[in-house]
Amino acid sequence: MAQSESTEPVLDRDLPTPKTSALAAQAPRKKRWTERVPVVSHLRQSVGLQRGMLVAGLVITGIFVLVAIFAPLIAPYSWAQQAVDGVKFGTQQPPNATNILGTTVSGFDVYSRVIWGSQTALLVILAAIACSIFVGIALGLIAGYFGGWLDRVMVVIADAIYAFPSLLLAIVLTIVIGHGQSGLFNGIMATALSITVVFVPQYFRVIRAEVVRVRAEPFVESAKVIGVPTGRILMRHVLRNSTRSLPVVITLNASEALLTLAGLGFLGFGIEATSAAEWGYDLNRSIADVTSGIWWTSIFPGLAIVLVVLGITLVGESLNDLSDPRLRTRRRAGGAA
Repeated sequence: MAQSESTEPVLDRDLPTPKTSALAAQAPRKKRWTERVPVVSHLRQSVGLQRGMLVAGLVITGIFVLVAIFAPLIAPYSWAQQAVDGVKFGTQQPPNATNILGTTVSGFDVYSRVIWGSQTALLVILAAIACSIFVGIALGLIAGYFGGWLDRVMVVIADAIYAFPSLLLAIVLTIVIGHGQSGLFNGIMATALSITVVFVPQYFRVIRAEVVRVRAEPFVESAKVIGVPTGRILMRHVLRNSTRSLPVVITLNASEALLTLAGLGFLGFGIEATSAAEWGYDLNRSIADVTSGIWWTSIFPGLAIVLVVLGITLVGESLNDLSDPRLRTRRRAGGAA
């Protein structure tokens, strides 16, 4: 006779109770990477005109970055090359087969200098933002978390720097650091450091305001009570919850850094022409050409500045709108009339 299957009795404790089911339903869902990465998550939220602005800005900015990275492969000549195969280009030559965008008053190829200028601009932007973020976040954390007289002194200094004309401050610091004009590395670092001093108060203000808000949260007070070291509280609990506005500030500061670099080069305080290509310097050298009907020496570096600033600004403004619930355009329900 076949032995019947033995079944264990099902106990009440093995069945899900309404309370446990409700808790399981309320358990937070782990966010996917597309919801955590700033720009990607904003792109998922965007809709209509905002998505168009963000996509256009990302495309322009992406092209700028790619051109800067692959400048040695794209540019036909060096930024200071004046001849090929022993034959000089000539000065102020119109667009031709050898120089597709013409030549400058110094005999440089306009197309090559525009391409190489993107690399100089990208290096200055990255160096300036990296230094500004490091210094601004550190000072903002200390001032916002500890408060007291140190906070008041830092706020006063930051307000004083912020109230000073940024371009004039950058000119003074460029003269002090780089003695006016200098080579590629020295010029980039001098320009980046001068822009850093202008940007630090902005990051300081943003981080300090977020830290003042976060330090009053219950999880920070709980960490203090159980004896978590101050450094761990600052880095793990406070800083991680105080950087939500940084992507917006970074994109807006990137366009401002490019304009400051172009302004310094236009006024003659940038990088030497034989050390690197710089769009502001090329615009300065093309002023006299405009009155003579020579348009190609000014329009292309000027157009490069406008397009890059436009692309970065579109990204920054779109991120700002999507990060602010009051400005965010909500998605329409699918199929709703």
